[in-house]
Amino acid sequence: MSPEQRAGTVVMGHIPSRDAETVRSYLAGSNLGGFLLMGANVGWEEQTRSLTDAMAVDPALPPLIAVDQEGGAVSRLYWDRAPSARELRDQSPGATEAAFARRGALVARAGISVNFGIVADTTADTSSFIWQRVLGETPSAATSRVAAAVSGESPYVLSALKHFPGHGPVREDSHFTIPATDATLSRWNSRDARPFLAGISAQAPLVMMGHLAYTAVNPAPASLSPEWYRILRDELGFEGVAVTDDLGMLVQSGRLEYQDPVQNAITALSAGADLVLTVARSTPQTAPDMAAGIAAAVQSGTLSEERLTEAATRVVALRLQAGGAGRSLLPCEGECAAPQG
Repeated sequence: MSPEQRAGTVVMGHIPSRDAETVRSYLAGSNLGGFLLMGANVGWEEQTRSLTDAMAVDPALPPLIAVDQEGGAVSRLYWDRAPSARELRDQSPGATEAAFARRGALVARAGISVNFGIVADTTADTSSFIWQRVLGETPSAATSRVAAAVSGESPYVLSALKHFPGHGPVREDSHFTIPATDATLSRWNSRDARPFLAGISAQAPLVMMGHLAYTAVNPAPASLSPEWYRILRDELGFEGVAVTDDLGMLVQSGRLEYQDPVQNAITALSAGADLVLTVARSTPQTAPDMAAGIAAAVQSGTLSEERLTEAATRVVALRLQAGGAGRSLLPCEGECAAPQG
């Protein structure tokens, strides 16, 4: 790969279109490594499949096609009838495995290779924005169900654990602010780390880095913190792809130091991210601009070529894995969605 291709492959972008040719042109002209499907991309199952099929600009190296399909409140594929996290945490871990096997098959049937769908945060605080979405209110309950969710999905899609290092000690919504806690690393190891470690042990290939600050560990949001990437790699033993949560959320926080989306991407990669994601506050040019900025940062020495190569190598390996898994349609099992209207 050229430096420009390596820079493109570590960026996952988005445009709000259901038109297959529009999305295909967007990916073909940008060298981007991935695309995140949002509600604006999804009509019904057959239409969604046509859209994802069109994204394979290079069939030998297809992009990572991702979706946030947790079930319940966070569902892009509206025909998902598998139980949500809120329902599953009152049932056995076996029920979680079965639900995520069903969900993973549904996601794969739409031609999607990555599900940002396993919430590994844990909290019993009903006032926390994440509470409705956690698989367990205690570390033990979350740990068993997170591992079960990964096991259920793994035959069908590439699972991602989110939002590392965990929203457990905070209440605020990281879509609009940068939640902060003074919780110590010792406390984190005994509580919030446990579901992530369980998911990593179950072989989840991606971990999503959250935009929240554990100030006793590092003042920066985890998505931009070299220390949190070190902890993820060296202490939890994660060897897969570390992807940022949507970097547009940092812009939405209103913090002046995070108003440049290109700089946010460069900072995240320098810290240890392998894949940077942009959706909120983005235009069709935002992700390509990130890729160009990353390439320029390598040329200027602001971002090391070694770090970019490491990130691109991990992402390309995952893209090849996703492509090698095949994209054939799975049986509908009575759950295929009919066109709306």
